[in-house]
Amino acid sequence: MSDFSFMDKMKDEDAYLFKRCIRRLLDSTFIVADRDERLYEFISAEGNQYDINVYLGAIGYKVVVEDRMKVAMLQQADEDVDTVGLKRISLYRFNQKEIRLLLVVWMLFLERMGYAEPVFVTVGDIMDKCALYQIALTPAEIRGAYRVFKRFSLIDYNDDDITKEDGVIRLYPSLQFCMDIGQLKQVVADYVPDLSGEEADPGEGENPEDGTGAEGLPGEEPEGEEADE
Repeated sequence: MSDFSFMDKMKDEDAYLFKRCIRRLLDSTFIVADRDERLYEFISAEGNQYDINVYLGAIGYKVVVEDRMKVAMLQQADEDVDTVGLKRISLYRFNQKEIRLLLVVWMLFLERMGYAEPVFVTVGDIMDKCALYQIALTPAEIRGAYRVFKRFSLIDYNDDDITKEDGVIRLYPSLQFCMDIGQLKQVVADYVPDLSGEEADPGEGENPEDGTGAEGLPGEEPEGEEADE
């Protein structure tokens, strides 16, 4: 039985940030310093990270902090990876159209990423890359995918911007950790054969069985035939 007595000893401010971090992780998987600097600073502190992992461990999760990219991410606890009935609970599965657009956004991030400067692209950049790889999506499908990516702290934008070709979209380093390697390699093989086996690694330390990725971002599971099996 987990001991949560440490919560009674927290200062009001720390208790508030603790709750916000837990809720943010369970809702959107990632806490990105570029988007939520205050929450990231709290969760990246070793003591706070330990307390959050004690709390999350009771429900089969853990938080992993990638200091270099300044991303905290929710993953399945190691001891529950093979537990029957837990592996696919509360996982968001990107549909195939979202996966294709996510591949495009991920490639743009890789092309422009740096460890100090933020990464921005335009709507036109994304559309040009889609055209290059013959990825055809309707405007409604694109807007829907953008909303999903924003919810999971993969990108950010102003609603007015995504209706214009020169509208700016910010790409977050969480893109490095959001995709399941097996599914990513399949999509890369289908659309970008020259990249197969070369750049199909979304980030160091990624594990397709850790409970994150396109095969499983904690969140709501979509209904309908487009959800991956």
